[in-house]
Amino acid sequence: MTILIDQHAYKWFEKEFDTPKPFYIRLYPQYAGFGDKNKGYSLAFALETPAIAAQQQEIDGITFYVESNDIWFFDDTDVEIKFNDHDGEIFAAYTEHQ
Repeated sequence: MTILIDQHAYKWFEKEFDTPKPFYIRLYPQYAGFGDKNKGYSLAFALETPAIAAQQQEIDGITFYVESNDIWFFDDTDVEIKFNDHDGEIFAAYTEHQ
């Protein structure tokens, strides 16, 4: 599993959370929505400090992470968070490992 955040998505997080750096963004499955990876779940984000991070990536003062108990959602998958200029929102693109 890898977490990739493109530069435009990073700027979205920086603006959306509007918190002094350094800070943490938790990526986790939320039961609701029409997720592409696991039906019935969507990717959610929260401003939280990790308890037991299984995976993390720090970019210029913002650390994006997945807790160990949420790793099932990301098994054998690379996640890339991108920004959609047309909608002005972020989205997740998943690449499954064979």
